[in-house]
Amino acid sequence: MAQSIAYDIAQLVKNAGGRALLVGGCVRDELLGCECDDIDIECFGIEPDVLIKELSSRYELDLVGASFGVIKLLRENVDVALPRRETKLGLGHRAFETECDPSLSVRDAAARRDFTINAIYKDPLTGEFVDPWGGKDDLEKRILRHVSPHFSEDPLRVLRGMQFVARFGLEAAAETIEICRAMAIENLARERLFEEWAKLLLKGKKISKGLEFLRATGWVKYYPELERLIGCEQDPNWHPEGDVWNHTLCCLDAFALEREKRSKEGRGDRREDLIVGFAVLCHDFGKPACTRYDPVKKRIRSLGHDDAGVEPTVSFLERLTNEEKLLKEVPPLVRFHMRPFSMWRDKSSDSAIRRLAAKVVRIDRLVRVAAADDLGRPPYPSSPEHLQWLADQARRLEVESAAPFPIVRGRDLIALGMKPSVEFGKILSALYEAQLDGKFSTLEEAISFFKENRIEESVL
Repeated sequence: MAQSIAYDIAQLVKNAGGRALLVGGCVRDELLGCECDDIDIECFGIEPDVLIKELSSRYELDLVGASFGVIKLLRENVDVALPRRETKLGLGHRAFETECDPSLSVRDAAARRDFTINAIYKDPLTGEFVDPWGGKDDLEKRILRHVSPHFSEDPLRVLRGMQFVARFGLEAAAETIEICRAMAIENLARERLFEEWAKLLLKGKKISKGLEFLRATGWVKYYPELERLIGCEQDPNWHPEGDVWNHTLCCLDAFALEREKRSKEGRGDRREDLIVGFAVLCHDFGKPACTRYDPVKKRIRSLGHDDAGVEPTVSFLERLTNEEKLLKEVPPLVRFHMRPFSMWRDKSSDSAIRRLAAKVVRIDRLVRVAAADDLGRPPYPSSPEHLQWLADQARRLEVESAAPFPIVRGRDLIALGMKPSVEFGKILSALYEAQLDGKFSTLEEAISFFKENRIEESVL
């Protein structure tokens, strides 16, 4: 559908004396054989008012960005832009003065783009590729190369490079690494930072390559929780893959494979993948603070690293997002990522499994995190028995994909004749604990338990 719209727009622009070319991700993804839902079109040789007039004759338009030379088609994933000159005014990726210039050549217009692979144009009418900066050749050779010195004007491009490397299996050109090393993270809004990290985790096929790019460019220094993993030793008998940095990279690649498999099976879920992905990324943030050589056991140990990982995880995430759900639900997965093995080893009770579900929200998430951790020790194979055991037990108890829902609510206490008070919270908490212990499983049983055990007296 979008491609047919692109053809139609190109014909409209041609009839008005201009030329419309596809550009950016849609052209890149076509050359890679990937699907692309978003279409970007750049129009040359046509004035803004003429372009708007032609487009509005066929489409409903969103003109909010028209002053910057960008027109959106309502209800379509199509952006139509005019070539523009940009002048850097200050810090950050938005501090630019933009001036539309329909007379710009394709080469000059492309010079403001980030990477050569995103500066390839295609004529929808003829199928001709216009490639002023050699992006097709770089794409074939899997090279990530910046277009021009203007690249350094927008520091967000370093993180875009991180996720492109991971998504498309690219190697960054030496000169691109160098220009990135000279750039600083200056005044980037965290929502834009988050967008690139999310793409890394949700679309990266070799997430390790993205993080190695971050390290090579020196930008890992802006994420000290990650930087501290570099050189943090592990017992080679347990972790032949090397330090905690290498282990984390192996875990992330294992997660990416599992994420892709789930997607192909129709089980993909962006929200779940994002929570699990961040948990895998952060799961060993506590090791640098806890790693010691044990002279008695004569090996390196990281006792308590699961608990110690919570604080740096929160610190890392808060610099990327204020999304409450993510900030609330990722840290427990870090805190309890070792729990599947210990619960299997100890054959933990139903009540312990229910309590775990209440803490991590979804046990299936925890199983995914622990599975990636288990696979992050090449060449050792996975040992999934403990993960399957926990998944089976959680499924049997109906807490695999949701925490146990409290059976007793405040309205139920009111129905028993109690008056609402600040003590309701304590009573409901005590009843929920009893529910997790398996004392009751229905509201009728809960009410009987409440009356027989005089709960209101025991907690007040």
